[in-house]
Amino acid sequence: MLESIPPVKRQKSKTSDLDDLEEILGYSFDDRSLLERALTHRSWAHEEVGAGNEMDARRLHNEALEFVGDSVLGLIIADYLFQAYPDVTEGELSRMKHRLVSASTLGCASERLTVGEYLRVGRGEEKSGGRGKLALLADAFEALLAAIFLDGGLAAATDFVHHALADELEKVDPEAAAAADFKTLLQEHIQADHHAAPHYTVIETTGPPHRRTFHVELSWDGGTVRAEGRTIKAAETTAARLALEKIGSSRQEQEAGAGDSEQEQEAAD
Repeated sequence: MLESIPPVKRQKSKTSDLDDLEEILGYSFDDRSLLERALTHRSWAHEEVGAGNEMDARRLHNEALEFVGDSVLGLIIADYLFQAYPDVTEGELSRMKHRLVSASTLGCASERLTVGEYLRVGRGEEKSGGRGKLALLADAFEALLAAIFLDGGLAAATDFVHHALADELEKVDPEAAAAADFKTLLQEHIQADHHAAPHYTVIETTGPPHRRTFHVELSWDGGTVRAEGRTIKAAETTAARLALEKIGSSRQEQEAGAGDSEQEQEAAD
C-alpha cells in the first residue's frame, strides 16, 4: 500500500501584522486592500480561486501592480538623478538609473524591509524558498510602490523610494555606474544569445604590495580577452569593454560578409 504524501508545510506569513509592515515601509494605507494585493504572489492567488479562474486570480495577485510600480519607479529615479546630477550626460544618467531600478537592487531593498516575511505565496513557492528569491522580492517592491502611489499619490511614492533606497541613492555616482555598466552590458548581451555567463579569472598579480597590477582573463562562449588594472574590479571592467568591442567587431564583419554574399548572389542571378 502506498504511503500518503504529507502536505507541504506552508510557512506562516505575517499578513496579519500589516501594521508592523506599514511602520517599516514608513507609510500607512487608507485602503489596506492595496497593500494586501501588493503582497500576493500569483501562486497564492491561483491556489485560492482554483483552476480555471484566471480572471479572479488576476484580481488578487500583484502583477498588474508591478507594471504600474515599474513606471512610477522610473519616473521617481529619473527626477532624483536629474536634480542631483544636473551636469552629467544622458548616458551617465541612464547608467545610474539602470543600476537603481535593477532587480538585484530592488530585491536587496525588499530584504532590508523584510517584505518576504509578509508575502502570500503558494505551496510550491513556499517549498522552493520563494520568500527569499530576489526576483520575487523585486517584483513585490514594485507592487508595493504602485500600491502606495495609488493610495497616496506621487509624493507618498517618492518618499517611500527615498526611504527604501536611501543607501543606493547615496552611493550612486557616474563613475561607479560606468564601472559596472560594461560588465552588466556584456552579461546581458551574452545571455540574450542564450550563452553561459562570462567568466573572469585573475591569472597574475604583479608589482609591489603598494602598487599591484592585476591581470584578468575574461572568457565566454566565443572568445577570450585579457586586461589589467590597479584593482581586480578595474581589470574586469576593462576586460568587459574589450570583449564588447571584440563581439561588436565580429558581428560587423559577419554582417559585411553576409552583405557581400547577397550582392554576389544578386549579380549571379
